[in-house]
Amino acid sequence: MNKELLKANLREIPDFPIPGILFYDVTTLFKSATCLQEMLDSLYELYKDKGITKVVGIESRGFILGAALAARLNAGFVMARKPGKLPAETIEETYAKEYGTDTIQIHKDAINENDVVLLHDDLLATGGTMAATYRLVKKCGAKQTFISFIIELNELKGRNAFSENVEIESLLQL
Repeated sequence: MNKELLKANLREIPDFPIPGILFYDVTTLFKSATCLQEMLDSLYELYKDKGITKVVGIESRGFILGAALAARLNAGFVMARKPGKLPAETIEETYAKEYGTDTIQIHKDAINENDVVLLHDDLLATGGTMAATYRLVKKCGAKQTFISFIIELNELKGRNAFSENVEIESLLQL
């Protein structure tokens, strides 16, 4: 994988959304056909032999590569969304954030005990959203679960939200 290509095309926005935060904008990676293909190829190589049957993309940037990767892996795609966005019966998980709580949902019939699931999102910071989505997938009885990100912010220690036996891959560690 060409990490330097991805880093060179990643836009950094200081003081967004609040002063003191350095925001990593992955939209610049998505708008570059070369970067998009590089990320998709790299994720495919990581997961092509894992028997993935479903890819779960987390709202909303996780939908982009998640859906493309699902198609490439010949797997189904499941959306993990905020409340009120999914039309059928859902299950949900509420989790703590820095200031309050949030909730993530998936359709109740999206995943079953025969599924090998890959959870995908753009960024691992503190891990709250992904950990909640992981718990949802475990409630559904998935046979095995993997986790992937485009970017991982090492100093925020988001991996600590998961047990050591959870396989987590990040294309870039910053």
